[in-house]
Amino acid sequence: MPNNPLFHDYEAFTEKFKPKKTTDDCYTPPAVYEAVRDWVDKHVCPLEGRAILRPFRPGGDYEHEDYPEGAIVIDNPPFSILASIVRFYVARHIPFFLFAPALTLCSAAVRDPLNGVTAVVANANIIYENGANINTSFLTNLWPGSPAMAVSGSLNKAVAEAVERTKVSKAKRVVKYPANVVTAALLGKLAVRGIDWELPRAETYPVSALNCGQGLFGGGYLISERLAAERLAAERLALRQHYTYELDEAERAIIRGLTPKA
Repeated sequence: MPNNPLFHDYEAFTEKFKPKKTTDDCYTPPAVYEAVRDWVDKHVCPLEGRAILRPFRPGGDYEHEDYPEGAIVIDNPPFSILASIVRFYVARHIPFFLFAPALTLCSAAVRDPLNGVTAVVANANIIYENGANINTSFLTNLWPGSPAMAVSGSLNKAVAEAVERTKVSKAKRVVKYPANVVTAALLGKLAVRGIDWELPRAETYPVSALNCGQGLFGGGYLISERLAAERLAAERLALRQHYTYELDEAERAIIRGLTPKA
């Protein structure tokens, strides 16, 4: 039971073994990643027949990843250790095309000159899956001729178009929570319809996200089956609640003036 102290002790025990998210958990929207990969294939080097690696997945360990001959790393690494990652790949001659923060794109090269690494200035405004809005450019050792820097308007355009597609897709997505989940926003819709309702503490359990990965903005509660049934009944009642606005005398006078004279 949620209010059993043993339950909370067990939950605390298991929680410490779960992977912890950090500010580096900027999961790349699939449409954006595909746009970058396709752009690399078209403008940098053909990718057909070559393994494309993404070692910076949750729980991954890039230093112990298997890097087959001819494989290319195209991924969004943790920005806080980007310089170390680039040095690791350069030292082992592993081809890469990495996402990087635009504002500090050259900082790794300033601290430790990296021959063969090109800073690709794209200044692509990407909204990542964790909500972070980051002006993004790229670092690579694949660029023909290995210039120190390369400015790419076509890459900026490719990413911008992918970002727009992602926005449209998210706008069309409607999230509907199970009846046993409530948030302040959901219950607020009942309040504006004049509904009064109380949720006893013993029949609620606070959560910030569902185990499926769906977050609850502002937090919410799991509620008992009894309260879930009450919630559905309250929502049905709210749909039947209507408020009719009344016209004042000035507005009625205007309407009378609109009536054709006999």
